[in-house]
Amino acid sequence: MTELETMKRAKMYIDKLANGINPLDNTNVSEDDIINNVRISRCFFYISNILRQVIENNGCISKTSGQKEYKNPFAIPADLSDKYIYSDIPITITEITNRINSLIDLNTTEKLKVRSITNWLVEEGLLEIIVDNGGKKRKSPTTQGDNLGIILEWRSGPRGDYFAVTYNINAQRFIIDNLYSVVEMYNQTNK
Repeated sequence: MTELETMKRAKMYIDKLANGINPLDNTNVSEDDIINNVRISRCFFYISNILRQVIENNGCISKTSGQKEYKNPFAIPADLSDKYIYSDIPITITEITNRINSLIDLNTTEKLKVRSITNWLVEEGLLEIIVDNGGKKRKSPTTQGDNLGIILEWRSGPRGDYFAVTYNINAQRFIIDNLYSVVEMYNQTNK
């Protein structure tokens, strides 16, 4: 008997139990039997529905709405330094992260998060957290970060003027060269 056939048989048994039928001899069970308890019966119907979905998917368990799909933790592609496209124009950390994530299979692997890199840069003393006049916290390059090529730019946007932290090609190379340390720190803090 194949795995799929076993699932179909299990579903048949569960369906009968959910409907108050003894699956071995197809007789109705007595009204006071435990399987006629409403909560038990609902559980059987729930299990039957899950088995139905797996059977319809040829025996494979798949993501259903509302459930989080398991993905492998972010892993650095072996050819990252060869495939990463550096920008001669300073770009934001979001753009750097997007370029890194474009090199991995996001169907099976978690994305690298912006905060993983920025938190590491804070730990390395290249960024610092400051509080602006409005009381809002933001990250800003330290003198060491500025020397590396982390630049604070004044920009205008739909919500007004703001400071953007950008990274020149030298800073981008530094991040890519040290991505193992970023991931290692991320893994340590998320254990």
